[in-house]
Amino acid sequence: MTAENWFNPFDNPELVAGYETWYETDGRSADIAERRLIRWLLSGVPQAQSLLEVGVGTGHFARWLASEGYRVTGVDLSAPMIAEAARRGSVLLTRADAEALPFPDNAFDGVLLITALEFLPHPERALREAARVARHGIVLGVLNRWHPLAWQRKRSGLPVWQIARFYTPAELERLVRRVLHPFNLQITWRTTLLPGLWWYSSRLPLGAFTGMRVLLLKQKG
Repeated sequence: MTAENWFNPFDNPELVAGYETWYETDGRSADIAERRLIRWLLSGVPQAQSLLEVGVGTGHFARWLASEGYRVTGVDLSAPMIAEAARRGSVLLTRADAEALPFPDNAFDGVLLITALEFLPHPERALREAARVARHGIVLGVLNRWHPLAWQRKRSGLPVWQIARFYTPAELERLVRRVLHPFNLQITWRTTLLPGLWWYSSRLPLGAFTGMRVLLLKQKG
C-alpha cells in the first residue's frame, strides 16, 4: 500500500479494545523481553529524564516508563487510542501527527518510537521530527523483517499488518543514517525474542524485535 492510500488501522475501535489484552496473554513473554531491551537502551541515553513516546497507543509502554521514574509525554494520531490511554490513567497525552510534533526543538531528553515507525506512511519525516525534539537520543523498537513472525503477520490478512513496513536491523540502521545525516550519530542495536531464547538480547539479527539507540552527538551548523 502506498503512502497516498494509507489509512490508520489504529482508528478501529475493535483493535483498540483488544490491544492491551494481547500483552496480558499471548504477548506476555514478548512484553517482558521488549521492556528489558528498552530499559537497557535508555540507560545509554545521557541524563535521560524527560521522554516523548511517539505512537503511544493505549499508553502501555508510557505507563511503564513513568513507573521507572521518567517524565513521559505520549502522542498518537489515533483518537480511539488516545482515549483508551487516558481511560487507563496514562501520562500526559496529546493527539498529534508523528510528522508534525507540536513541541519546540530539544524539548525532551529522549524520544521513543516503539512498534510505531513501521506503521507510518512517511517514516523519514517522523525520524526527522523525533531528532528535532530530542536533546540526546532516540530509541526505536521495530519488528524484524527476517523473523518468521513478520511473515506470519503479513500472511494473516489483517489490515494492521498489511500496511506495516518491517525492517531488518541493517535496513533500519541505513534508514536512520540516511535520514539523520546532519547529525554525528552513535548507533547501537540488539534483537530479542530469539528462537528458544526469548529473554536474551543479542547482536545477532535474528530476534523478532529489534531495539536501536540513536545518540545525536552533534548537529550540523
